[in-house]
Amino acid sequence: MNSTMITNEFAKMRHLHSWLLAVALLVVPTVITLYIGVVNPDFDRTTDSAWNALLAGFGGALPLAAPLLLAILASRQVDVEHVGGGWLLSSTHGVTPGALCRAKFLALAAVVTGSTVGSSALAAGTGLLLGISAPWPAGRWIGCTAAVLVVNLVLVALHVIVSARVENQLVGLGVGLLGTILALVTSSLPGWVTHLVPWGYYAVATGAGYVESELVATTPSVLSIAGLAVVAAIAFGVLTHRFDRQEA
Repeated sequence: MNSTMITNEFAKMRHLHSWLLAVALLVVPTVITLYIGVVNPDFDRTTDSAWNALLAGFGGALPLAAPLLLAILASRQVDVEHVGGGWLLSSTHGVTPGALCRAKFLALAAVVTGSTVGSSALAAGTGLLLGISAPWPAGRWIGCTAAVLVVNLVLVALHVIVSARVENQLVGLGVGLLGTILALVTSSLPGWVTHLVPWGYYAVATGAGYVESELVATTPSVLSIAGLAVVAAIAFGVLTHRFDRQEA
């Protein structure tokens, strides 16, 4: 894979106006985070509860907004190959379907990383502008952002594979919608259930949450998130290399 392939994917994004989805992935979670956090009765500018409320809001905003937006972003990026005969055209230039999928993932990963980190930064910056006097919990905030980003990237990889295998774009969108429901439902289920589907990992990526009606600081499960990343990376590598062999 070379930089030209990734540059071509960015060019396709401009043609598809994918920047609108990237902006939505930045703005929508931020708005939901601030709404959930600021209207929270536990939001007290003089105590750590204010930051916990915002972190809980961020942890609740991503499962609500990200799964479907990521599904749309990835499915559009892949569907252009189905519609325009891009798979065949790329193969004539020596680019296998698997390599093309990997290039798409890397390009999408850059966009999703920017939107996710930007949303987190906007939420933290707004908290400071609101005059929260308690120290900013940098470690938990950065840890939560990194954990959520890993989940987002795993979902991007999933949707690239689904969209490459199934030409009907509605299938990918259906998976994204189902993922939104699963992300919301699994957050209230036992911990082992959240590990059964990738969307459930949003629940272990949060930096604050409620325990018996009390808002408390939590730490994202590093082992769980790392395990998800490893499994997803291996699965994505295996599946895209199968695409290569099929082309051969």
